[in-house]
Amino acid sequence: MSLDQGLRNRLTQLLSEVECQSAPSPRLAADARRLWARLGGFIAMRVAGEQADLDGLELACYALQLPSRQNRRLNLRERCEQAAELMVSLIGDEADEALLDRAARLLHEVPQKSPMLDDARLLADAVNLEDFGLIGLFNHAILLSLAGEGIEGIIASAQKREQYAYWEARLRDGFHYEPVREIARRRLEQARRVCKMLQDEIG
Repeated sequence: MSLDQGLRNRLTQLLSEVECQSAPSPRLAADARRLWARLGGFIAMRVAGEQADLDGLELACYALQLPSRQNRRLNLRERCEQAAELMVSLIGDEADEALLDRAARLLHEVPQKSPMLDDARLLADAVNLEDFGLIGLFNHAILLSLAGEGIEGIIASAQKREQYAYWEARLRDGFHYEPVREIARRRLEQARRVCKMLQDEIG
């Protein structure tokens, strides 16, 4: 079962309303669709078994972008908690209560070390994969640039993460399913090659 198109349109509208921007922005809705497409790929691979709550997962993908409308940097637990709260407050009168409950439970379980639901583990893996590869590198570069950093700062940050074995820890602790962990490894190697190219360019 897929999410109702009217509800999907309403969420897209909400995600276009970003604070400190005078014009609607398509970025967050695009992020939600990309996250949902990634989950769809995992489901097709049967990473987590046969059954999945498709509409609950899709709603959670959209809800996870709602806190970003305020342009604040949050850790995963804060992001999920705010996502569940905003989802209920913004569309509580427009969505089926049972669907809201299922999506909220998924969101609350995602930051847990060992989520009880397969769907929550799958969603957590999809969210954590966002940090790996070129997309993760570009998103990190955007955050650093907003803090006033340039190319040198991006390279220095990448080197510090390598020095402290940041990525090894993320690969070990950030995924519940080995096929997703393997995708993360491949993406990480791509990002490392790009960082090396940047370093060579300014060296």
